[in-house]
Amino acid sequence: MTILSPADRAHNSPFSAQPANMPERRPFARLPTDVSPVNYALWLKPDLVDFTFEGKVEARVQVSRPATNQIVMNCADIDIISASFASGGKEINATGFNYQNEDEKVTLSFPSALQAGSGILKIDFVGELNDKMKGFYRSKYITPTGEVRFAAVTQFEATDARRAFPCWDEPAIKATFDITLIVPKDRVALSNMNVIDRKPYPDDDNLLEIKFATTPIMSTYLVAFVVGEYDFVESQSSDGVTVRVYTPVGKAEQGKFALEVATKTLPFYKDYFNVPYPLPKIDLIAIADFAAGAMENWGLVTYRETALLIDPKNSCSSSRQWVALVVGHELAHQWFGNLVTMEWWTHLWLNEGFASWIEYLCVDHCFPDYDIWTQFVSADYTRALELDALDNSHPIEVNVGHPSEVDEIFDAISYSKGASVIRMLHNYIGDEDFRKGMNIYLTKFQHKNASTEDLWDCLEEASGKPVAAVMSSWTKQMGFPIIVVDQEQHGEDSVLKISQKKFCASGPFNGETCPNWMVPISICTSEDPSRPKLTMLLDSPETTVTISNLGPSQWVKINPGTVGFYRIQYSSTMLDSLLPGIRDLTLPPVDRLGLQNDLFSLSRAGMISTAEVLKVMEAFVNEPNYTVWSDLSCNLGVLSSLLSYTDFHEEVQEFICDLFTPIGQKLGWDSKQGEGHLDALLRGLVLGKLGKAGHKPTVEESHRRFKDHVDGKVVLSADLRSPVYLTVLKHGDSATLDTMLKLHKQADMQEEKNRIERVLGAISDAELTQKVLAFALSEEVRPQDTVTVIGGVASSSKQGRKAAWKFVKDNWDELHNRYQGGFLISRLIKLTVDGFVDEKMAAEVKSFFESHHAPAAERTVQQCCENILLNAAWLKRDADDIHQYLLKRKGSACNPAV
Repeated sequence: MTILSPADRAHNSPFSAQPANMPERRPFARLPTDVSPVNYALWLKPDLVDFTFEGKVEARVQVSRPATNQIVMNCADIDIISASFASGGKEINATGFNYQNEDEKVTLSFPSALQAGSGILKIDFVGELNDKMKGFYRSKYITPTGEVRFAAVTQFEATDARRAFPCWDEPAIKATFDITLIVPKDRVALSNMNVIDRKPYPDDDNLLEIKFATTPIMSTYLVAFVVGEYDFVESQSSDGVTVRVYTPVGKAEQGKFALEVATKTLPFYKDYFNVPYPLPKIDLIAIADFAAGAMENWGLVTYRETALLIDPKNSCSSSRQWVALVVGHELAHQWFGNLVTMEWWTHLWLNEGFASWIEYLCVDHCFPDYDIWTQFVSADYTRALELDALDNSHPIEVNVGHPSEVDEIFDAISYSKGASVIRMLHNYIGDEDFRKGMNIYLTKFQHKNASTEDLWDCLEEASGKPVAAVMSSWTKQMGFPIIVVDQEQHGEDSVLKISQKKFCASGPFNGETCPNWMVPISICTSEDPSRPKLTMLLDSPETTVTISNLGPSQWVKINPGTVGFYRIQYSSTMLDSLLPGIRDLTLPPVDRLGLQNDLFSLSRAGMISTAEVLKVMEAFVNEPNYTVWSDLSCNLGVLSSLLSYTDFHEEVQEFICDLFTPIGQKLGWDSKQGEGHLDALLRGLVLGKLGKAGHKPTVEESHRRFKDHVDGKVVLSADLRSPVYLTVLKHGDSATLDTMLKLHKQADMQEEKNRIERVLGAISDAELTQKVLAFALSEEVRPQDTVTVIGGVASSSKQGRKAAWKFVKDNWDELHNRYQGGFLISRLIKLTVDGFVDEKMAAEVKSFFESHHAPAAERTVQQCCENILLNAAWLKRDADDIHQYLLKRKGSACNPAV
């Protein structure tokens, strides 16, 4: 499952201090194993007008323990009408259904003991097509003629198959499925497998009964069905799999890009794993109301429209890249997750971390010009380091019990840290052994379940390296080390003293026993910056390494490629020797990025001065690389947000303008011949940064181009729309906002609607901010996108943050009811409060959530409170220094002779 949009993957506001308590564990027991399913024959008849459904399941089960007269299953928001059990020619009716709503279980009681062996459990039931974007739910769409209609769609991961039919809803309880849907004859009906029979429904001429082929043995959370109106484009992969992309009616053209990516991706994974895709077809479908980014249901992958649809004229470069990554992610799951499934949610990270890593490998294969591995460092690696430095982080592997705890681990630790440590492992054992180990794993456990240790065993078998010992230090304990390096010259040799300590966002670790990691370390020198001169495994608190024939004029760099999951603190002389490599670009882009990001993080933790980091940032004035600028931009955004609580915020904006103006002038406004994907991304980034910071020429040109766009004279290119929209709103009035809302209403494409929703919060006037917040909860905004609008208001300014927090508190019941249990509630809280900077606010946030429980977001609330305290400490510690540095810099710019 993909849960983060590209905008969310950019760093929101970071850090903070003091540990809070871990979320309380709720009592929980897994289902008993005395009755287990072998096959489900499932009939469902959704009513797209009254939003209900009728269902019938006949489960072939195995009773392993005689003398039981009860069957315990998962069931939520479903009413069972009747149940019976047939075995050995006898059928007995259930005499009672005892619902345990808290645990989402039902116990069926029978008048006599069930016979051991095979039997058939029959259940008739009814349920609601809910509007909560989970289980079997309704999704609103507008037909090309403007009529409002609803599709019936599913989202079962993690624990919501039980909302569609009573079942054993645990990943390790696998079975096969025979699915039949009874649907209006003018609707498309899809499920995991291909259609094998289609016939009129005897009771109603307007309905069809559609039967799908038997699935392979699989987990309930991967079952899917969709009933609605769609067009599609179709192709075949080189290995003979039928691939279809389903789009809203009239938009088949917008499915072509994803179709091209999918048909290239399936053979790539087949070759990489050396295991064929096991189903005859795969469908990718765009769903209007969808909480996640996408979901890997076997053979029927569901997506938000913005994660699947690309309009050749109106989609921007970042959307193309996002679609390619999400398609790569979900198709990887068809093997890793679907064919071999984690044994329990504790091992969720294995699914998601792996798919979040290999999606980049796949996109690099399909689009080598994207420089996607450098982007991985900014989008995933540094994001995971930020979150994992908090006292309220969690280990990659978390013991999960109650369903309410599962949604909380769909976070940057499971996804981004998971992906980062797999990237580090891949680098440590090498691609050939990694692929060999993956093949052993997928072959050995296909159609079964596995745990983290099973994967380590297979990779160890393939590589002969101590994979389990190394990796358990990264998955079973939270956090990561800071590697402290010092250098001494001994004649022609250089001696490095290397030590590790836990890195904490609040400053040097001062606990009693410091955890240790087994750290794969590589070292390069200025002789060849792109190739390690030496590799080692640091498995103790400190060590000494000698590099022979290295003169004092040569520099030494730890972690070339920024692959190892740790921060680095160099001695001042080592750092000074590395900095010229930023200005003259002799350090590779990913290392320039890593160096700057480490320094920024150390300044937040109070281990170096933030003013020193600003000095380093000025060395990036010649930087050509998009991803390096993107990371710089994120960090300056964090600093700008922090310093908006001072009286020198304007000086910070001037610093940003000074840093970004040369690259802005070099790029200009219009694309030039020979430019590629990354130039388009960089231009949008730089113009948006300059516009937001109030760079006068950028603001004026944005207004001019916006007017031409609205008047229909010259349509803005898709890549310029976000920066221009942001700039005109930031420096606009009520007329600007009205125009933008009109553009939103007219937009036929969800990507354009989202683009506008993300920037509406930039409007500065307090009354207009209220208008934007009210708009967020209106019918005009899809339920999953309300969070984006509120988050945009919160991140725009300190006034915006205050207004957004008040709005969330005032509308809490409605928002919590809408997103309860899902990860969108965590996202909403994080986006709204993470950037506050005083201790009183931390206390207010804590107090509010003590009286307004959000079980799926407990850890997020603790992380946010910690972040607020860290922000407060950072501001108190460094604000004067930063101000002095900016004044001094301004003075020397005004008086160059001084």
